[in-house]
Formats: sequence, structure tokens, C-alpha cells
Amino acid sequence: KLTSLALHPVITPELVQGRVHLKCSYSPPFPEPPVQYRVLWSRLSSSGKREKLHHESTPQPFSYVGMDGANLRLGDTVFCTVTAFRRGTPEQQSLPEDSKGFYAGIKFLPESLEIAEDGKEHVLTVLSTVPIACPGQDDSCKITLQLSTEDLGSRVPGPPDITLSACQVDLLPGPCSGSSCAAATVTVTAVTDFAQDGSRVSRISAEPVTPRDLLWRAYTPRDVKVMVRDLPTGNCYSFTDPHIITFDGWRYDNSKIGTFLLCHGESRAFEVHVRQWDCGGHRSATTCNCGVAAQ
Repeated sequence: KLTSLALHPVITPELVQGRVHLKCSYSPPFPEPPVQYRVLWSRLSSSGKREKLHHESTPQPFSYVGMDGANLRLGDTVFCTVTAFRRGTPEQQSLPEDSKGFYAGIKFLPESLEIAEDGKEHVLTVLSTVPIACPGQDDSCKITLQLSTEDLGSRVPGPPDITLSACQVDLLPGPCSGSSCAAATVTVTAVTDFAQDGSRVSRISAEPVTPRDLLWRAYTPRDVKVMVRDLPTGNCYSFTDPHIITFDGWRYDNSKIGTFLLCHGESRAFEVHVRQWDCGGHRSATTCNCGVAAQ
């Protein structure tokens, strides 16, 4: 009986004669009878329905389809459906078996981020699920992605709430492993802006820079949304003759004359200097703030 053969079709990417192809592989029954396979390739449309791309009958335990940038493009989610039947008796066929959907294109891992304004760096991996083809014999065998950030959803449009460690990443050719055929990393950090602007959403976009390969020319990868959680801003004070309250609420007085370092940031170039001078105390020496400098 051919009703259930457990063919387990799986899609993997390959370079065939310098062009990107997808290969559908399936396990033939053992011991192998004289069986033919009917393979149907399809992709997910924008409405979520399957669109037929290509079909063939073959005695081989695999089937190829080429990514030409027209019928099959980057950004498509592709399926292969395999049915087995005996030669000469096509009406005796197995139940069709679907592969998992294969997304061909650029992926960001993680697909979304939630970070806080705490100065921490978060690693974002940019990977291609298809091999990087080399159209010529020169050294341009790479895909360069231009990265940009944008603020989303703020009432008043402003600068994005995130910064990236690089504006461009290069995807270089290499052997495919798992779901990655080429990968690069970039770090994402929330902007510490001292503004109590609530949690804001920014996005990271990627765009291929003048690719020579036709497959990449009309392709725009999916964006990554980054939620930035606002953290309360600390305050410190120096007032009257001077009473000082530190960021953590510690209180003391400093009645000396001179120029003092009031605040120094350890993680970035940020300092506040204060100048105190005699301001005419009757019973004892009294000093007051008379100047401030901030870097």
C-alpha cells in the first residue's frame, strides 16, 4: 500500500551552476520499489494562500526549482508537496506530504527586541537563508546591507530611540549550516536621553546596496521592531550655601571655596563642575554656587 510512506520532504538551498536553487529532498520507502514521485512547488501569497509555482514527476528522491527573481523571489515562503505512485498505475498513490515552509531571504534574530535605556548592548544577527552567489570572478562576492533606524508611533516625530554599532553589514559566501548561509552581527543600544518620553517603538530596516545579482535587486527584507522601555531619570542637587543631595539621596554640605567636580560619568564623557565662593556670612564663612560648567 502507498497510502502513508512517511516521505518527510525537506527544502534546502543550493547553488547550482552559480545560481540559487531550492532542493526538495524526500526519503524513498525501503526497500525501494519502482516508484515515481509527483512534486508540487508552491509559495505563500500575500493573502496567505498557496500559489502553484511548478510541478514535475520524477523517479529521483529530490526535485529542484530555481530562484529567478520573477516566478520565485526573495521574501517568498516556499513549500514542496510530494506524492508517490507506482509506474504504470498512477491511480495507486500515497497521501500527499507537505514540507515545512522555507523562507528565502534575510532574517533578523531575534525577530523583535525589547530593551531598556540602561546602556546595555544587544546583539542582532542578520542572516541569509540562501547562498550568496558570485556573478563574476572579481572580489565583489558579497551582499552589502544598508541599515537604518526610524521612530514609530510617537505623537511628535523625533529621532529614533536606538543606535546601531554599524550602518552597513556584509554577507559573505560560505557553506550553509542550519538555516544560515551567511551571517553578520550588529549591536543595538537604547539612547539614554534623560527624557521621560515613555516606552517607544523604533524599527531597523535593511536594504541591499546596488547588488549585481538580479535576485537581490528588488528585494527589501522585513523590518525589526524594537521596543525601548523608558527608565526614570536620576537627579542630583546643589543649592543655597551649598546643600548637596546626590543621585542616591545622600545629603551633605560643602562650604569650602573653590572649583569642585560635582558629577562624573564613568560610562561616557559627562562631567559637571561647580564653582563656590564666599557670599558674606555674618557668623561663619558661607559659600554659594556662583558658576557651573557642564561637558
